[in-house]
Amino acid sequence: MTLARRPLVLGLIAAASALCAAGVHAQAALDNVMKSKTLKIAIPTDYPPYGFVGPDMAPQGLDIDMARLIAAKLGVKAELIPVSSANRIPYLQTGKADLVISTLGKNAEREKVLDFSAAYAPFFQAVFAPKSVNVKSYQDLAGKTVAVTRGAMEDQELNKMIPTGVDVRRFEDNNATIAAYVAGQTQAIATSAQVAANMILKNPKIGAEYKLLLKDSPCFVGMNKGEDALKNKVNAIIADAKKDGTLDAMSKKWLGRTTGELPL
Repeated sequence: MTLARRPLVLGLIAAASALCAAGVHAQAALDNVMKSKTLKIAIPTDYPPYGFVGPDMAPQGLDIDMARLIAAKLGVKAELIPVSSANRIPYLQTGKADLVISTLGKNAEREKVLDFSAAYAPFFQAVFAPKSVNVKSYQDLAGKTVAVTRGAMEDQELNKMIPTGVDVRRFEDNNATIAAYVAGQTQAIATSAQVAANMILKNPKIGAEYKLLLKDSPCFVGMNKGEDALKNKVNAIIADAKKDGTLDAMSKKWLGRTTGELPL
């Protein structure tokens, strides 16, 4: 080997080694889960009926049932990690969680940093306001105040739809968002239909009703990019649960309706 070619060859060897190491790392999640016998799952605890704290102070809801189903099918323990809309993706990226099962919607921005499973549950967001507030289009929100949870899908979609002159007030979690709206701090709220239904049931005097659709956005399981082995396992579990009626049963239990058609 000539001295001139030696640096080039050494550089190629180093690059190949780096790629191999990256490939091993990228596929390590499932191996680590099976070795530790524990699946760390980021879940919501402030978003009924998907995730909330029950009378026994234990997490429950559709997302919690889904998290436990995946762990059970893998034959490992489910370690449930409560998260907010704002920190659920950072928890995944920093290794604090192996999966995110927290009403996670899919969009182009998130697909740059995450991989998604097939959908496992229906979900949609909308704007709600009292019957006395005349809102028939997004233009009608001009001059009005709207509560929304910071970083949630509703926050992102609302920004795309609203005209100038809308006073969007962002809160750190869903409980704070709902509390602000119920207390009359805002005239409208952007949230999921399921959360709104629960809010209206508990607070009938506010007279809130559906006004505008933000987005129809089914729920997906999120995982780090490149974890194909883990993704394939999760997708196989979802496919089996869809085929044997488990997904429909969970959806009926928590949402009062079957899953309907869900995207792969």
